[in-house]
Amino acid sequence: MIEVVVIAKIKIKEEFYSEVYEELKNLHNRTRKYDKGCIQYDLHESLEDRYSFVFIETWTNPDSLEEHENKDDFKKCIETIANKLESIQIDKLKKVNL
Repeated sequence: MIEVVVIAKIKIKEEFYSEVYEELKNLHNRTRKYDKGCIQYDLHESLEDRYSFVFIETWTNPDSLEEHENKDDFKKCIETIANKLESIQIDKLKKVNL
């Protein structure tokens, strides 16, 4: 199977910054600690815009990513922050072997 890389770009509405940032940190910590198949799950903050964050994730295979996305804590986090974001863009990628 192929490894899956996820790039998730998130821009928080200014008035919800603290609340959403805490949710993102909690999701990061839970995922790294408990999700099988997670190789990398890093949260990055933009140097130009303190309200913009990027998760860079690597999963051992598509099934591991699907299991992560179907966990109750992940779904609850997405539900909690959904209306508190200006935007979210999620790209799922596979490495091109050259």
